[in-house]
Amino acid sequence: MSVSVDVTEALDLDRLGPALASSLSDDRWLDVSAQLISGGKSNLTFEITSPAGVLILRRPPTGVLLPRAHDMGREVRIQRALEPTAVPVARIVLADEGELLGVSAYVMERVDGHIIRGEMPPGYASSPAERRALAYALVDTLADLHSVDQSAIGLGDFGRPTGFLERQIKRWSGQWEMSADRQVDEVDELGRRLQAALPPVSESTIVHGDFRLDNCVVDLAEPGKMAAVLDWELATLGDPLSDLGTLLCFWRKPGEPHPVLTPGVSHLPGFPSRDDLKMRYQERTGRDLSNIKYYEAFGQFKFAIIAQGIAARVAAGAMSGQEFGDLRAEVREAAEMGLRVLD
Repeated sequence: MSVSVDVTEALDLDRLGPALASSLSDDRWLDVSAQLISGGKSNLTFEITSPAGVLILRRPPTGVLLPRAHDMGREVRIQRALEPTAVPVARIVLADEGELLGVSAYVMERVDGHIIRGEMPPGYASSPAERRALAYALVDTLADLHSVDQSAIGLGDFGRPTGFLERQIKRWSGQWEMSADRQVDEVDELGRRLQAALPPVSESTIVHGDFRLDNCVVDLAEPGKMAAVLDWELATLGDPLSDLGTLLCFWRKPGEPHPVLTPGVSHLPGFPSRDDLKMRYQERTGRDLSNIKYYEAFGQFKFAIIAQGIAARVAAGAMSGQEFGDLRAEVREAAEMGLRVLD
């Protein structure tokens, strides 16, 4: 689903069209239109249409940006590096460091498939077997990502694995300080407890940073196949269990609250439980998951701060007209869930 907004502030189509026509050697891209895709809550994602077809453009929000956030160049680099691996990604067709839009941005192919958010597509993956296959394909894709040799694909310097979790907590705490508009004791307490209970880290892999179902494209015909992994903004080198913790924190069971920002479908009949996902990941990777609750709580900590950042950008008018309602309860609820997981 898309929403109609004035894109003139975010895109310069008079410059974008010729750039695409040149990059793709197809003058049909000189005539382009754009529409903001609903669901882009951090970076802005646009559907770019011409007589030649449809592409996807990603760029940072308009307005003032937090330091080190919205790095489009990182997304370009990792998606290009992962193309020859088992991890499905969309092909980059144009990367812009600021010449076209004044900020870094990129254009990629649109991958056909379902992006599943708050409800299942009609008639799709309706049986328990299909829903289990979908969930396991998601976990298997994460396991494949964590099996990639980062040095072999030119990403050996993509991050600093040593001290990863400690830096992450410090970084997200800093983001909270810059975007918070009120005191939320639960967020502060969760950050303190995570910092005080850092688990030992024995290995480092490529990590996505925000791995969940609605950041993937599921194959149109086969629920048990991921067509592409999207939204690589937070990717780096670090502790692979941080990705699994993020996935589990968004994998809600029946009766649990569903965030406005990430409603999900895992509570529906036929989907496997969190424990099933953990077992699948452990079988695929052989990793020790005895500290996984820490990583689930860390996922809630990140989500609380991301939700606050989105609320701040909406208030500043930097989300191209998108509205997500009052997110204060969302922020507190995520932090409370993180604390409950630790307890």
